[in-house]
Amino acid sequence: MSLNVMVVDDEHLARSRIKTLLADCPEPPCLLEAEASDAMEAMAKLRSASVDVVLLDIHMPGADGLQLARELRRIRPELAIIFVTAHAEHAVDAFDLDVTDYLTKPVRAERLQKALQKALLKKEQFAQISSRPSADLAQKFIIIQDRGRTERIPLPDVLYFKAELKYVTVRTAQRSYILDGSLADLETQYGEDFLRIHRNTLVARREMRALERFHGVDDDDPQGGSVEGWAVRLRACDDALQVSRRQLASVRAVIAQA
Repeated sequence: MSLNVMVVDDEHLARSRIKTLLADCPEPPCLLEAEASDAMEAMAKLRSASVDVVLLDIHMPGADGLQLARELRRIRPELAIIFVTAHAEHAVDAFDLDVTDYLTKPVRAERLQKALQKALLKKEQFAQISSRPSADLAQKFIIIQDRGRTERIPLPDVLYFKAELKYVTVRTAQRSYILDGSLADLETQYGEDFLRIHRNTLVARREMRALERFHGVDDDDPQGGSVEGWAVRLRACDDALQVSRRQLASVRAVIAQA
């Protein structure tokens, strides 16, 4: 399977450099489908171009790369977004958008190839979802790659998914796993069974037991400050998961229907 790529960067030399690296990348095979110098041009070309992955700069005139990525997440959740930038300080904000990878210039060919392989995995996962009939919960599972070993985790065993910078923690009653994926992708695939209670957490609806007052570390604060609010308790573990104010009503409704 190949990847159709769009390169978005306001500097012509930077786009040329990326195109050269793409041409030298043997696996996965990549086709340059489109290129753009700013967010507006990128959005216009995406309407007609068949694109799997966007290689995106951050500092551009007009809307920057973070703003464009936020809009792409909303309208094209299946897209793999890889930031390619000279500014490492935006990494935390970027991974909050569930991007596939974050590369700093000058980009090495090996590093780009690794990022593109992640994008290919995302494309394959979406292809599998779209090609198969909807399955019952008991028939769904998560694929975990752990130190050269592949495990199938039945979805009914998963209590919650929690984004941790580049990775997602998959929590079961027995243990936690690390998934090299995106919370946005998981929400797209399993939104019927899991509810987003916070920007970084999806919780199994069936597992929500109680809502209680919460005092602890604020997941929205990179400095680890304290916060008072609400947390949801689960049936199969003692973890208290912070609930955002925006999602409080939805969590109350799920618990009331349990």
